[in-house]
Amino acid sequence: MTVRLLRVAAATEAVTLLLLLVNLATVHAPAVAGAVGPVHGAAYLAAIVATLLTPDAPAAARWWAVLPGVGGLLAVRRLGREAAA
Repeated sequence: MTVRLLRVAAATEAVTLLLLLVNLATVHAPAVAGAVGPVHGAAYLAAIVATLLTPDAPAAARWWAVLPGVGGLLAVRRLGREAAA
């Protein structure tokens, strides 16, 4: 369950980061940043918590999860590597 939550949180974190960057590079609408920013922050925190709650998560995955923006995706990748080994 926590790995599934981590995948959803990591994908949400990445997509919302992309939306924030596109908004910043184009129209820079405060309403977009105000709506997407908190979702991005919540997804970032959810990815960290989901990684920490995963019982067999290696230390490397826990450290990767803390990186802003892409940490959740890197943690998912690391957990996938550990499962394949």
